[in-house]
Amino acid sequence: MIKGFKEFITRGNVIDLAVAVVIGAAFTAIINTIVESFINPLIGALVPSGDLAKWTITIPGVFADAHFGIGAIIAAIINFVAVALVVYLFLVMPMNKFKERQAAKAGVVDAPEELPSEQVLLIQIRDLLEKQKSA
Repeated sequence: MIKGFKEFITRGNVIDLAVAVVIGAAFTAIINTIVESFINPLIGALVPSGDLAKWTITIPGVFADAHFGIGAIIAAIINFVAVALVVYLFLVMPMNKFKERQAAKAGVVDAPEELPSEQVLLIQIRDLLEKQKSA
């Protein structure tokens, strides 16, 4: 059991995943700070409350007013998009470029599948039509 666990932990993909989680958490903290300290105040200048996260829409109710925190939802969406953009620009895109360069160095070329010629397609259509007539 311990041997199997050791093999599982030392696999490359488990270690890569652990590193990705740690890096992602660090990026998230940085991006959240930038969004909360810079972007949200800029947008907050355009909303009535002056703070995007505290912007609410009040709908009068029968017994009490309902307050919808629309600003908090917008702030969460901005945070998500900002984190996703940073992860894509600084992790995914460079890794894809790196893999492309490594594949080019190794001589691996992705050949597109050859499409059938017009003649082959016409023969297949003819055969299908003949099969339908006989059925």
